[in-house]
Amino acid sequence: MRREVQWMEWGQGRGPRVLLLPGLGARGSGFQALAHQLLPWARPILVEYPEGEAAACGAGALARQVLRAVGEVDAVVASSFGGMVAAHLAAAGAARGVAFLGAFARTEHLGVRGLAIGMMGPIARWARPGAVAAGLAAWTPVSFSRVPEVVPTTALERSSTWHRALAIRGEAPPPELRRLPVSCVCIQGTRDVLVPPSTVERLAASLPPGTPRHLLRGAGHVPYFTHPEACAGLLRPWLAALDAAAAPEVESSAA
Repeated sequence: MRREVQWMEWGQGRGPRVLLLPGLGARGSGFQALAHQLLPWARPILVEYPEGEAAACGAGALARQVLRAVGEVDAVVASSFGGMVAAHLAAAGAARGVAFLGAFARTEHLGVRGLAIGMMGPIARWARPGAVAAGLAAWTPVSFSRVPEVVPTTALERSSTWHRALAIRGEAPPPELRRLPVSCVCIQGTRDVLVPPSTVERLAASLPPGTPRHLLRGAGHVPYFTHPEACAGLLRPWLAALDAAAAPEVESSAA
């Protein structure tokens, strides 16, 4: 059982460090396809959250754990609840950019659904999500071998989701990023039934003005899993601009 954040950085060289954050009950390994797409020009970092009672902490506490484990990064690509963790990291100055993939930075961005965020714990524990739930989340059939990358399937994963979901309301939400020097981008699946497209407008209102918004036609809640090439195509110019903006800072500090 993991009691601390586990992580693995892929790639070498000078490309931007890109932290990939899963949602409430998903595995970080579900980001592997997107990580492969990013590898030629970035250093993706896959993360697995703590499990069991160690998961009983909100997004802010989890962000601090991630920061202690991974250190500062250039960008965060976050799914669902991972958006809250990413917002805390960005507000703390630990990331210069955040890409929200079917994600939210505050529960109110979900509208009425945000009031029931804690119910994701009991649903995970007692409804025992499997292939049907994974297919609904992905909006496409998911092979049995890959279902655990999308929904919590083991008793330990369901317990971890329970603890994490109930802890969300126990802490203050992350600061809004609107007035901070953070580069953001929103990528949203049109078939996302968990974080619907209407979430994007509320999310974008809390982000810096001019934040790009992209809709992926036919994609569900986990576009990084089902549409890695399309996600990488949207992330590439954003990461390139982020990397270019950092270059003068590096040269200035070297001088």
